[in-house]
Amino acid sequence: MSGVALILGASSDIARACAHRYGAEGYTLQLAGRDPEALEADAQDLRLRHRVKVSIHRFDVLETAGFAPFVDALPALPDTVICAVGFMGTQGTSEKDPQAAALVMRSNYEGPALILGLLADRMALRGHGVLIGISSVAGDRGRASNYVYGSAKAGFTAFLSGLRNRFHGTDLHVITVKPGFVATRMTEGMDLNPRLTALPEQVAEAIWQAEKHRRDVIYVKPVWRLVMQIITALPEILFKRTRL
Repeated sequence: MSGVALILGASSDIARACAHRYGAEGYTLQLAGRDPEALEADAQDLRLRHRVKVSIHRFDVLETAGFAPFVDALPALPDTVICAVGFMGTQGTSEKDPQAAALVMRSNYEGPALILGLLADRMALRGHGVLIGISSVAGDRGRASNYVYGSAKAGFTAFLSGLRNRFHGTDLHVITVKPGFVATRMTEGMDLNPRLTALPEQVAEAIWQAEKHRRDVIYVKPVWRLVMQIITALPEILFKRTRL
């Protein structure tokens, strides 16, 4: 199986791992990010290692007015889109600075949702496609430690669910990915439980398998499904007393 894969937010560790996983399957790759020059080394590595075509495109998830021109300028409408865009910010800063909170919300919900919605419409006209959105377990329930980021991911998860429901029965499939903790530059310095933490390559493999088997919602580490079932099942009177 091969085709064209567009990777949004291509400079992230998860995105790089996905590019190599799809490149290994012979996919033509479209790498999109805010700094095209920074993607050149990755593109060259992918070309040499996997002998696939790789193109680089400027994409800023905050510049929503440029989404349609961005899609129009792609060499081909992709068969698979992986949205690996994300910005965690810090909860303390977001609580005190509305602009900082808005940046987190726009980066994790507004921009990703709008670009995937646009691509979904284009793919639907063609008749097929796969849209993969990397959301977060943080969106399963608002917690004091990261509720600004979590609320944005909750919105993104709901959007992906609605999009999947909208196109059910067609050849357009939507997959929601919830990685849990991932050992990346974004989480560097955080005290992460090894049993709950995935590597970027594990996330990429889970994404590949999810597309291959047409899954809907995946937790990269299955233990997270149980953890979040427990957290979401707690009555509010008890949950609000926790410090998760």
